[in-house]
Amino acid sequence: MKQSMSTLTARLSALARPGRARALAGFGLAAVLLLAVAPVLLSPFRLGLLGKFLCLAMVAVGIGLAWGRGGLLTLGQGVYFGLGAYVMAMHLKLADAGPGGVPDFMLLYGTGEVPGWWEPLRSPVVALAMVVLVPAALAAALGWAVFTRRVRGAYFAILSQALAAAFAILLIGQQQTTGGTNGLNGFRSFFGYDLADPVNQRMLYLIAAGVLLVMVVVARQLMVSRFGEALVAVRDQEDRVRFLGYDPAAVKTVVYVVAAVMAAVGGALFVPIVGIVSPADVGVVPSIGFLVGVAIGGRATLLGPVLGSVAVSWAQTSLSEQFPSGWIYLQGALFVLVVAFLPGGLASVVPMLRRRRRTAREAEPEAPATPGDAPASDLLPEGSRA
Repeated sequence: MKQSMSTLTARLSALARPGRARALAGFGLAAVLLLAVAPVLLSPFRLGLLGKFLCLAMVAVGIGLAWGRGGLLTLGQGVYFGLGAYVMAMHLKLADAGPGGVPDFMLLYGTGEVPGWWEPLRSPVVALAMVVLVPAALAAALGWAVFTRRVRGAYFAILSQALAAAFAILLIGQQQTTGGTNGLNGFRSFFGYDLADPVNQRMLYLIAAGVLLVMVVVARQLMVSRFGEALVAVRDQEDRVRFLGYDPAAVKTVVYVVAAVMAAVGGALFVPIVGIVSPADVGVVPSIGFLVGVAIGGRATLLGPVLGSVAVSWAQTSLSEQFPSGWIYLQGALFVLVVAFLPGGLASVVPMLRRRRRTAREAEPEAPATPGDAPASDLLPEGSRA
């Protein structure tokens, strides 16, 4: 009985810690806003737009882990976002196929036959498994090959960006099987649910919001765990970690795989919500866009990447309508300004102001003592004191 009471007391005291209490309060507020407030206040169009932004924010959560905690400048997350999106799009096209089970674009551009590597994706279970397994396998193979050779810094960033460019070019050249520059679109159902039904559209939004919240929880648990400590140590002192007997390549590969899976899941949910995926969504420019949102929000924080990604996506949608040719320059200017003058992103503004205020308060000189501050006994002549 005493042991169980002590265990309960320890758990309650752990929950009462300021950091964990703030995290729980922030998570609860985000859950209420996303799952209860937004569906009531937003129109179906705006709700779908927010669902799209949340899918892009899932990529940002993984980048925050890999870049903010692990120091991996991942400029090619569009590859994994695209893999998850195209796997889901292939399944939806097969599910919507008419007589003969051949997608419509294959009848126009192809031979009228479904490729053999498409066939397993007719199964919903296989499609969901492939959304996770294909990006994870590619990220594991690439990460292990790169990190064991101690490729890091700008070289890793260039390599990942080249991978995104090659992936987009590959998709464009396979018009008969991937739709080419047009991509895959025209989806009518999602696992048997009509995508034109507003109720099902709201369901998709709620799924995206719930998955994003789960990803944030997973990211926080990884950050506060021993793996998170090892990840920071590898980022700051990789050679020292290696001398202590740990393998930095394994730590980097694991976080790279986690970021790839998060991006793939975001891409898989992006397809039914937006209704299209094309090479324009997975190339170099989208990959840099993912990174810009994370940098602006604050890559080393938990919610900074999510808020930054949503803010940048919203600004792109709003401002690109008024300034179609000027948004890309504004996006680049924001990235340069944040990196140059605010490396911690917008999430570091409040802590920075608090530190400056505390420093200024500590640096204030103490007011000199005046006769009015002295005790009355000290002001009396020596002979008259008791």
